[in-house]
Amino acid sequence: MSLRSAELDELAIPDGTTVEEHDLVTDGDVVVGGQSTVEFGVRGDDVMAGERVTFSGDIEAAGDCRLDIWSEVAGDVLVGGNAYVGERVSIDGGLKVAGNADIGDDVGIADTFEASGHIEIRNPMPTVVFLVIYLSQLLRIGEEEAAEELADQLVAADEGEAQPVVIPRGARVGDDAWRVSTPARVGDDCRLHGNVRAESLSVGADTVVFGSLRANGDAEVGEESEIKGDVTTRGGDVRIGRGAHVWGDVSAEDIELHEHAVVEGTIRVSGELTQVRDALGPEPAETADASGEDANVDQDADGGDESPSDEAGFDPEGLQSREEVEESLDGVVPMVGESPDPESNGRDEDAEVTPDAD
Repeated sequence: MSLRSAELDELAIPDGTTVEEHDLVTDGDVVVGGQSTVEFGVRGDDVMAGERVTFSGDIEAAGDCRLDIWSEVAGDVLVGGNAYVGERVSIDGGLKVAGNADIGDDVGIADTFEASGHIEIRNPMPTVVFLVIYLSQLLRIGEEEAAEELADQLVAADEGEAQPVVIPRGARVGDDAWRVSTPARVGDDCRLHGNVRAESLSVGADTVVFGSLRANGDAEVGEESEIKGDVTTRGGDVRIGRGAHVWGDVSAEDIELHEHAVVEGTIRVSGELTQVRDALGPEPAETADASGEDANVDQDADGGDESPSDEAGFDPEGLQSREEVEESLDGVVPMVGESPDPESNGRDEDAEVTPDAD
C-alpha cells in the first residue's frame, strides 16, 4: 500500500486561501506537522495538529479538531464537530465544542470549557499513532482497499472538495515569513502576507504575495500573479508567466520571462535569459455562404490570379454580348471600328433639325 507521504512533505496552500488580519482562512482542512509554529490563527473545516505545535491565534474548525500532546494555543478553540485534545495541551482562551470532547490529562484551559455532547477525560491517542494503528489493523484483516481509500482521503480531497492546507513538520509560518525546508506550492487566487522561504517554489495564477520568494531550487510565478518583493534562487531557475508583476529584483541561474510580464527591479542571471513570446494568433475563421460552400476567394488551378468575388458586385451572367451592345447603341454612336457616313456627317438624317436661335 502506498501512503503517498510525499504529498505531505511540502507546504501546500490550496486555491482561494487568504490571510486576513491574523488568521489563515481556507474552505478545506488544515493539517499542521509536528514541532511547527503557526504565528496566527486558522479557520477551516477540520484542523489537525501534531505534537508540540504552537498557534499564536484562535482555532475555528467547522468540523473536527485534533490537537496532539504538548501543543499550545494562544487563543480560543471553537469546534463545530468533535474535539480531541491530547495531554498537556495548553489553551490560553476557552474551548467550545458543539459535539463530543475527548480530553487528555493535564490539559490547561484558561477560560471556559463547554461541550454539547459527551465529555471524556482520558488520554486520546495521538493522531499519527491512531492513523498508523488503524491502517495496520485494516491491512491485518485483509481490507487493503479500505486502507488505500483511507490513505487517499488523508492526503487528497475528492473531486469538487477543497484541498487541504498542509504545513510540513518543523515549519514556521506567520505574517513576516513562511519558512519551510520542503518544497512550497501556492495555488490560484491566494492572498498571502510574508516572505516565503522553501526548497523550491511554485505560485499559481492570480495570486498576490506581500513579500519575497526565495528558494534553493527552482521558482515559478504564474500568470497575472503579483509578488511585492524579490524572486531569488541559489542554484535554480526562475520562470515568470504572462502578465505577472514582480516589484523587486529577480536573480537565478536561468530566467524565463514572458514578454508581457513586468519586473520593476534588476534582473541578475548567471546563465541564460529567455524571453517567451506569445504564439501567433489563430488563422481567420472561414465563413460559409447560405449553400454551405466556402465564400473565400479561390485561386486558379495553375496558381493564376484570383477570381473576382461575388461580394464585389460582379455578376458574370449579367454580361452582354457584342451583338446586344451594338443593337442597343444602333443609331446613336458608331461602334468601334466603323466609319461614320460622310454624307450624313455623323448625323441621323431622320432626326428633326432644330434651327439655331438667331
